[in-house]
Amino acid sequence: MMNKLLQISMLGVFIISACQQRGDNKMAELPVFNQNDMDLTVNPGNNFYLYANGGWMKNNPLPDDKSRFGAFDKLAEDNKEKVKSIIEEVASISGKKGAVSQQIGDFFSSGMDIDAIESAGIKPLQATIDNINSIDNKDDLIKVIAQLDKEQAFPLFYLFAEADMKNSNMMIANIYQNGLGMPDRDYYTEMGEHAEKIRSAYVDYIAKLWINMGSKNEVAHKTAQSILKFETRMALASNTRLQNRDPQSTYNKVDLAGIKEMASGVNWDIFFTELNIPVPSDINIYQPKYLAEVAKMVQDEDLDTWRKYLVTHVVREMSPYLSSDFEDANFEFYGKTLSGKLEQEPRWKRVLNTTSGALGEAIGQLYVAKYFPPEAKMRMELLVENLRIAFGQRINELDWMSDSTKQKALDKLSSISVKIGYPNKWRDYSGLRISKDSYAENIINSNRFDFIYNISKIGKPVDKEEWHMTPQTVNAYYNPSANEIVFPAAILQPPFFYMAGDDAVNYGAIGVVIGHEMTHGFDDQGRQFDKFGNLNEWWQPEDAEKFSAKTKVLVDLFNSFVVKDTINANGELTLGENIADLGGLNISYQAFRNTLKNKVEPAKIDGFSADQRFFLAFARIWAQNIREEEMLRRVKEDVHSLGEHRVNGPLPNMDQFVKAFNIKPNDSLFISNDNRAKIW
Repeated sequence: MMNKLLQISMLGVFIISACQQRGDNKMAELPVFNQNDMDLTVNPGNNFYLYANGGWMKNNPLPDDKSRFGAFDKLAEDNKEKVKSIIEEVASISGKKGAVSQQIGDFFSSGMDIDAIESAGIKPLQATIDNINSIDNKDDLIKVIAQLDKEQAFPLFYLFAEADMKNSNMMIANIYQNGLGMPDRDYYTEMGEHAEKIRSAYVDYIAKLWINMGSKNEVAHKTAQSILKFETRMALASNTRLQNRDPQSTYNKVDLAGIKEMASGVNWDIFFTELNIPVPSDINIYQPKYLAEVAKMVQDEDLDTWRKYLVTHVVREMSPYLSSDFEDANFEFYGKTLSGKLEQEPRWKRVLNTTSGALGEAIGQLYVAKYFPPEAKMRMELLVENLRIAFGQRINELDWMSDSTKQKALDKLSSISVKIGYPNKWRDYSGLRISKDSYAENIINSNRFDFIYNISKIGKPVDKEEWHMTPQTVNAYYNPSANEIVFPAAILQPPFFYMAGDDAVNYGAIGVVIGHEMTHGFDDQGRQFDKFGNLNEWWQPEDAEKFSAKTKVLVDLFNSFVVKDTINANGELTLGENIADLGGLNISYQAFRNTLKNKVEPAKIDGFSADQRFFLAFARIWAQNIREEEMLRRVKEDVHSLGEHRVNGPLPNMDQFVKAFNIKPNDSLFISNDNRAKIW
C-alpha cells in the first residue's frame, strides 16, 4: 500500500505509536531519568550519545526481528498490544457490511487466516497476471500500466494529487519516478563487493518469485537477470535522492501537450482514458529525464520483456501479503540482506501494521478516544506558542540576515498553522469493500480505494483540514506547501512528552521536536517556500548566499562522521534534517530559558542541573541499537542522520551545551567557537 506525500519533512520514520495506558484521563508515566540508562564512565565531551544512552543500549539489545530498536521503538512495541486490543474489541461488535467494526475486524482476521492464505498462494493475483500476459501491442501495454496504477502498483511512476508548489491552494496531478525493485538507484549503479553482493541477492530473490510461480530454476534466473538489466536502465535515468531534494528542479509543470512532447513514447490519451479520470490540465513532472527514458523504453523494449517486468513488479509488491513462500522470499532480501534482521516480526504485528495503514483514521479515531488526554493537547498548544515566540526572538537577533528578509521570515513564522493530536474531521471509509475471505484482495481493494480518494482531488482546492499521518503514528511533520506543523497524538508521550515532567525535560524532548518542525520551514528546502506555501524566492540574494555558507559548515561536519571503514555520513543528503535538529535545539532552549526569566534557577533533579536535563532529554529520544546492514542502508537512503550523529552532531555547536557539560578543547566533540554552525 502506498501513501505518497513527497514534499513533507518529517522527524523520522516510525511505524506505529506508543502510548501509556491512562486511567481517569491521565497518562501513566515512567521515571524521567534513570542513571542505569546512562554510561557515566564515558566522558560526555568525547561521546555524549554514549554518555546519555550507553546503559539503555546495553539493557535493550536488538530483538531478532528488528534492524533498529530505539527508545521510541520500545514504546511502539508496547502500544501494538493496545492497538490490537482496539481491533479485537471492535471486531467483537456485530457490524453491518461497510461499518467500521466490520472493516477493521475482517481486515485483521483475513491477514491472520494463515490456512486460507497458504491455500490461495498466487491465485489472488492470477487475473492480473493473465491480463499482463495478454498484452499484444504497445497500446495494450499502456492500458495495463494504467490498470496497475489504479491498484497503486505504479510500475513506471507514481501518479498522485498534491498541492501545486507555486499555487498552494490548488491540487494538481504529479508524476514521480518509481519502478525499481531495490530501494534506490545507487544499488544498481555502485561498484564494489558490497554492491555486487546485494545485486546478486536481488537476482536470487526475483528468481525465487518466478520459481514459486512455477518456472524452472535456470529459466527463473535468466528472467531475473533480464529484470535487473531492465531496471538498471530505469535506474540510470532516475534522479539521485540528493537531486530529488531540490524543489526548483523538480517543479516542471506541463499540460497534456507538454507531457506528450516530453514523453512521446507513451500514448497518454489511452493512459488517461483507461484511468477513467478527466485529463489533468496541469501535471508536475518531478523527473523529466526519467519520464522521457521510460517512454523510450515503451518503444524500445520488446513486449516479452515488458510482460516479465510487469509480472515481477506486481508479485514483488504483493509478496508480503501472499503465501509463506512469497512472503519468506521477500523477507530474505528486504529484511535480512538489506536490513540485517534475523527473523520476521510475529504475524499479528505485521497484519496489525497493514490494517492500521489501510484503515488509519478509522483506527485513529478509536485510539484517540481511548488513549489521548485533552490535557496533553492543551499543554502542547502552549509549548508551540512559546517556541514560536523564541524563534521570533532568534530571528530578530540574527547578525547575518537583512532587515527586509527578517521581516518576511517573521511573517512566515507567524503564519505557520498548527495541528495537534487528531483531525477535526475523520475520513469516511464506508465505500471500502473488506471481507474475511482474502487478505490479498483486501489489500488490492484498499489500494484502489486510496487511489480514487487521492486522484479525485486533482483540479480541486486544497483541503486545509486534511492530515497526512494518522493519530497513532509516532512522528511529526512540516508541510511546506501548507506552511503547517503537525503533531499526531501518539508522539505526545514519554520519552517525547511528560505530562508531569519538569520544563527542562519537556523542552529538551518534545520542545526540540516542535522547534525541529518549525525550522523545516527555514531549512535548505523549506526556506524556498513563502508564508502561503508557494515556491517563491522571498530572500534577498545576499541573505541566501550567507545562509548557504552557514549551512556548509553542517554539511562538512556530518560528512566527517565515519559510519564504517571508508563509508561516511552524507552531509548533503541529510542537510535539511540536520538544520532542523540544530534549529530545534536552539529555539527550544531559548523558549525554556524564557520560562525561567525573573525566576530562581531550578534545583538539581536526579543530580543534574536544568540545562543538563534539557540536553539529556534530547539525547535520550535517540537511544537505539542498530544493525550494520541497516546503518549502511540508511546512509544510502535516509535523509535523517543516524541516531548517534543526531546527538553528537548538533550539540557541540551550542555554547550552552559546552558550558553545561564542561566540554574542553581536548575533548573529541569540542568545536572552537569560530567553527561552530550558527544558523537559526
